Amino acid sequence: MNESGQSTSAKWWKTPLLHRLRQLQQREDQVVLVLALVIGVLTGLAVVAFILLTERMGMRLYPADGAPWRRLLFPVVGSLGIGYLLFRYFPNARGSGVPQTKAALYAREGRITLRTVLGKFFCTSATLASGIPLGREGPSVQVGAGIASVLGRLVGLSPEKVKALLPVGAAAAIAAAFNTPLAAVLFALEEIVGDLHAPVIGAVVLASATAWAVLRLLLGNSPLFKVPQYQLVHPAEFVVYAVLGVAGGLVSVAFTKLLLGMRERFLRFPQRTLWFQPVAGGLLVGLLGWFVPQVLGVGYGYVGYALNGNMALKLMALLVVLKLITVTTSYASGNAGGIFGPALFIGAMLGGCVGTLAHHFFPAYTATPGAYALVGMGAVFAGIVRAPMTSVLMIFEMTQDYAVIVPLMISNLVSLFISSRLQKQPIYEALAIQDGIHLPSAESRQRRAQRQIIGIMRPATELLPAEITVGEALGRVRSSELGTWLMTDRRGVVGVINLARLEQELAEGADKKLGELVNALVFPHVHSDQGLDLALDRMGANQIEILPVVSRGDVHKLEGVVTLRDVLDSYGVSRPARA
Repeated sequence: MNESGQSTSAKWWKTPLLHRLRQLQQREDQVVLVLALVIGVLTGLAVVAFILLTERMGMRLYPADGAPWRRLLFPVVGSLGIGYLLFRYFPNARGSGVPQTKAALYAREGRITLRTVLGKFFCTSATLASGIPLGREGPSVQVGAGIASVLGRLVGLSPEKVKALLPVGAAAAIAAAFNTPLAAVLFALEEIVGDLHAPVIGAVVLASATAWAVLRLLLGNSPLFKVPQYQLVHPAEFVVYAVLGVAGGLVSVAFTKLLLGMRERFLRFPQRTLWFQPVAGGLLVGLLGWFVPQVLGVGYGYVGYALNGNMALKLMALLVVLKLITVTTSYASGNAGGIFGPALFIGAMLGGCVGTLAHHFFPAYTATPGAYALVGMGAVFAGIVRAPMTSVLMIFEMTQDYAVIVPLMISNLVSLFISSRLQKQPIYEALAIQDGIHLPSAESRQRRAQRQIIGIMRPATELLPAEITVGEALGRVRSSELGTWLMTDRRGVVGVINLARLEQELAEGADKKLGELVNALVFPHVHSDQGLDLALDRMGANQIEILPVVSRGDVHKLEGVVTLRDVLDSYGVSRPARA
C-alpha cells in the first residue's frame, strides 16, 4: 500500500514536470530568451560576489598598516593551496577561462560542469585575494558561460542550443565585470563566437543588459575608473598616439611570447609536479612584492592614479617590466586568473610613460599623461587579446567620452598590426593548442558553409604502431593497396607516413623506430568540421593520400580518416579508365 502510494505521489509531480519539459524542448528559441534573463541575473550576482569576495579578502590579508612579511608569505601560501585544489578537485578551473570557454563551445558540446564553475569562482577568488597579479574578468567569463551551460542542460535543451548559450553567459560576465554592456556584447560575438552576425545576438544583448542592471542595483553606477575629460590639444598628437600604438604592439608581443614560452616549459614537467607548480609564480610575486608592493594584485587602484597623472615616470616604467614578468610567470605556472586586467594595467603604465615623455618635451602640443595612459590600455589590450573593436568600445564606455575614440582607433590598429605580424597566433588560440585543443580560426570558420569532412570521413583501418621499426613497417605494408598510413602510440594518432618515406628511411637503417620519424605534436591532420579543400591542400603539401580526422579537444584522438579518393569522388571527379 505504501509503495503504491509513493508511486502515485511520484507520478503526481513527475508527469506535469515531464510534460512541461517536453513543451520547453519544442519551443527552444523562446526558452533561450527566457534563459538569457536568468543567466544575466545569476551571472551578475556571481560577478558582484566575485568583486566583493576578492576585495574583502584582500583587505584582510593586506591591511593598510600590514607588515612586509605578508607580501612574501600570502602569495606563496595562496598559490600552494590553490595549486593543490586545482590539481586534486578542479582541473578544468586553471588558467584564464576564455580559452576554456571557447573549448567548451567548439570541442565539448557546450559542456561546463557545475563543479568547474564553483572551482573557478572560489579558487580564483582566493588566488587574487592572496596577491597573485592576475585578473578576474577572464574567470568571470568561464563562470558565466558555465552557469549558462548548467541551466541549458538542466532544462533539457539540445546540445546546439546549449552551445549557443555560452556566449550569452560570457557577455553577461563581461558586462558586470567591467560595467560595459555594449563592449560585452561585442566581445562575446567578436572573440567567443567569431561572428558579429551570429543568430544568438538577441540573447547576448538581453543577458548583457540584465547583468549590467544587477551590477548597478547592487554596487551603484560607479565606473571602473574615474578619469578626467579628454581633450585633443593639437593634431600633431596623433603622431604620438601612433608611436604609443607601436610601443603597445611590441609590449603585447613580448607579453604573449614570454607567457607562451614559459608555459611550454612548465608543461614539460612531470604530471606529479602539477600541484605545486603555481608556487613558482607565488614565490616570484612575493619576492618582488616585498620591495615593490604595487606588483601585488591586479592593481586597478594604481591604474586610476596613472589615468589621473598621479604616478612617477620611473615607477610606471618599472611596473611595466615587473608586471610582464610576474603576470606571465603566475599564469604559466598554473594559477587561476585571467589576462584582461593585467593587459589593462600594463597598457596604462606604458601609456603613462609615453605620455609623460611626450608632455615633457612637447608641453604645448600634447595632453596630460593620463590621456595617454587611457589610450595605452586599449592599445595593449587590442594587441594581446586581438579584439580591437571591443577595446575601443570598452574604453569609450569606461570614460563616456567620445573625443577619445579617434586616438584609440589609431593606437589600437597600429598595435594590432604589429602584434599580428610578429606573433601570428592569437594568445587564446595558442594557449588552447598547448593543451591539445584546436579551436577554429577565423579562416576555418569561413569554411563552414563549404563541403565538410564529416560528410565523407570513414573509420581508420590500417594503422602502424610507432614502436615498430622501419623494416617491420615495410614488411606489413607490402601487400597493402594504400600508399599512406597512420602511426599510433598509447596517446592515439601521432603521425602520417607514406611509402616513399619508408623506403628512403630503409636505405639509412631498418632498425629506426617509426616514432622517431615524426613530430607527435605537429603532424598533418584535419577536423571533422573543416572543408574538403583544406584536406586537399594538406594532402598536396605533404604528398600523402590519407589524413587523420582528429578531435578538437585532443589532437591525438582519432575520429576517422579522409582519403584523396573520397575527396575527389565527393567533387564528382571520376577514376580514370584503365587501358
